[in-house]
Formats: sequence, structure tokens, C-alpha cells
Amino acid sequence: MRLIFLGPPGAGKGTQANVLAETCKVPHISTGDILRGAVASSTDLGMKAKGYMDRGELVPDDLILNMVGNRLDEEDTRLGWILDGFPRNVSQAKFLDVLLEQISQQYDCVVNLDVSDEVIVSRLLDRGRDDDNESVIRTRLSVYREQTAPLINFYRDRQMLVSVDGNQPVEDVTACLSKVIIY
Repeated sequence: MRLIFLGPPGAGKGTQANVLAETCKVPHISTGDILRGAVASSTDLGMKAKGYMDRGELVPDDLILNMVGNRLDEEDTRLGWILDGFPRNVSQAKFLDVLLEQISQQYDCVVNLDVSDEVIVSRLLDRGRDDDNESVIRTRLSVYREQTAPLINFYRDRQMLVSVDGNQPVEDVTACLSKVIIY
């Protein structure tokens, strides 16, 4: 199983991807986790990415593309994966298509977790991360709507999109995903 998870920050992509990854025994590849780890470890990538992340902006494509390409080429991805936080724009989606063709892989479907902005703001403020204040959250949502939301139409046009109402309790979202994703 190879899935791409879309949705605004705080939609529950990571939570749901973790559940499915554990159930299906495939790696959950979260660009956010990889980036936060790189920042915490003060790697070159982490230091470059930190400034963008602190402002609520997307990390530039070239930094993300290299990281994802390297990760998808690792041995544990041969039987499947769940991508969370990538691609973030149509340009990255096209890069992913080329990359997957080069490594003889393809995704099975794209899951969009649809959640209202007010629910997102509340969830992110409740989790209490240092980079989560209302101003930064609203900037991230604005950036998402502008740059990432066009992916919904991109994948819908390819008939690869499955949308799930993410405004529900975690268990209900998991149950909905289990009904629409065959694994």
C-alpha cells in the first residue's frame, strides 16, 4: 500500500497515517517529523529549514525534494509507504510522479482529510508546540489554501482522490478511512 495524505496542518494526517502504517506494516514518512528532527539535530537541512518553519512558511522545494527522494529509496519502503506532508504543491506532485517512475513505484490513492479552519486552530493551540500560536497557525492555513489545496483538484482530476471528513473524533475518522482504503 502506498498512500499520500493531504489536509491542512492539524487535520490529523499524522495520527491517521500512524494508525494505518502500523496496521499495514509500512513506514509512515512525515516530512514534518523529518524536518523537526533535522532542526533538533542542527543538521544543515535543519538550519536552512528552521527559518521558514518559524515563520509558518513552506520549506523550499529543493530541500524537501532531496529529502523525500532519499527516503523513498530506502529498503523499508519497498513494500509500501504512507506520505504525510508531501507533496505540498502541484510542482512537487509532478516531481513525485517522476521519482516514483524512476524507482518503479506508484501510489494507490490520495487521502484528503477535510477539516474546517476553526477546528484546525483549536487543535493546534491545544497541542501546545512552541511553533503553534494563532498568528503562525493562520499563516500556515493561508499558505496551505494557496499552495497545497490545488493538489486536491490535481488528484481529483486523476481520479486518485478520496476525501474524508476530518472534523470527527479520531476513531470515527479511522473507521471512515478503513472503509474507503483497501489494504
